[in-house]
Amino acid sequence: MRLPPALRLLLPGIRVKRWMAVSLFSTALIVFGALWLLGEQGIRALYTVLVDRFPFLWRPVIGGIILALGVGGATFGMGMAVRSITAAFSSQSAGSLAEALYQARVLPAAPNVVAVGGGTGLPTVLRGLKEHTANLTAVVTVMDSGGSSGRLRLELDVLPPGDVRNCLLALAQDEERMARLFQFRFHSGEGLVGHSLGNLLLAGLDQLTGGFDRAVEEASYLLSIRGQVLPATLHKTNLTARMEDGMHIEGEEAIAEDPRRIERVGLTTAAGAHRQVLDALAQANLITLGPGSLFTSVVPSLLVDGIAEAMLGSPAERYVIMNLMTQPGETDGFTAHDHLRVLRDYIDLSRFHGVVVNTMEPPEELLERYAQEGSIPVKDDLQGNRALGLKVIRAPLLSVVEVEGKPTIKHDTTLLAQALTSRTSCFRRSWTRWFTKSPGGSTNL
Repeated sequence: MRLPPALRLLLPGIRVKRWMAVSLFSTALIVFGALWLLGEQGIRALYTVLVDRFPFLWRPVIGGIILALGVGGATFGMGMAVRSITAAFSSQSAGSLAEALYQARVLPAAPNVVAVGGGTGLPTVLRGLKEHTANLTAVVTVMDSGGSSGRLRLELDVLPPGDVRNCLLALAQDEERMARLFQFRFHSGEGLVGHSLGNLLLAGLDQLTGGFDRAVEEASYLLSIRGQVLPATLHKTNLTARMEDGMHIEGEEAIAEDPRRIERVGLTTAAGAHRQVLDALAQANLITLGPGSLFTSVVPSLLVDGIAEAMLGSPAERYVIMNLMTQPGETDGFTAHDHLRVLRDYIDLSRFHGVVVNTMEPPEELLERYAQEGSIPVKDDLQGNRALGLKVIRAPLLSVVEVEGKPTIKHDTTLLAQALTSRTSCFRRSWTRWFTKSPGGSTNL
């Protein structure tokens, strides 16, 4: 669990306490030096004056008060001095000293986390986990064929930027301000209507830098993100699906809109994994899969050559994050077990460690609206604490947020991150290490 700002100053690894100790020790030396210069007679004279002036005070009481004021004043003064220096050099000067130190010392030493997925589910995971680690990698599906992203694919022959844009914003240092800019959609202009500013920027950077991966890198620098965002593949390919009647459909948008049940999805052409994705998975301590549209956001990354194998070959702990609601036309009536059954067709779930499931009921008025749209809560039909060989982590994870002017059921970013960091051994080991040794290996004060 993330500590309050006031307590972060006490975290091992930040190296504030040792400098507080040096400051206090130096203050004590000053006092001792002054007493040495006064000598025995001077000290006696000073003591006599003070006792004669304040005879009603008990000596240990006034001595203790003076000592406490001295220690508190020295510590406060040092903290404010460092804060002033930090504010002068930091663009985020409104932040607290504890927050700055937490970000600079603790987050870079936290576990390596790789979150795999796409759509609107992956940014939710990123927003929560970026408060617990700076070593965060988003592996994003790039099979989108609808909306602004689909148009840019056809017109400019670039990888779809929409999901990548959302993940960049989720990791941005100032997400709220950047979202107002990057999510803006043009209302007029020939060929511009419907395009988001962020999508156009990524498409322009692709042409400027000569590659989509380099475009994402430049945008990451511009947004000052915590962690990194990587496209699952740099190959241009499309999603294809075999429906329940045996017919095949091509394109993510067409698959999502078709009301028939999906039997299996694949790619129109083979696509190899981005090299940096494989490196990130090999170095990961924790890998998450989902949430998101099962067939069009979560599974597509597993279809890229090398990703599923790299996930299973990694020494990391691996967790599936279960969806909250079913998706009309894609997972109608699906339970938690049904979701896992589908994922098992694309990756060996027996090599995963657990699945995270929500226990909170959505508001009744929202359930009625979702039911009219053909969506219901994903039923937890996983029996006991283990299912299909996976540890089942149950926790209240639901929140209601405004999306495009209407209340929408989403995972609570903070609660989801807490469920992951408090139940995974890599984060527990990390906290144990912080409270015993600093990143350099020396014992903390």
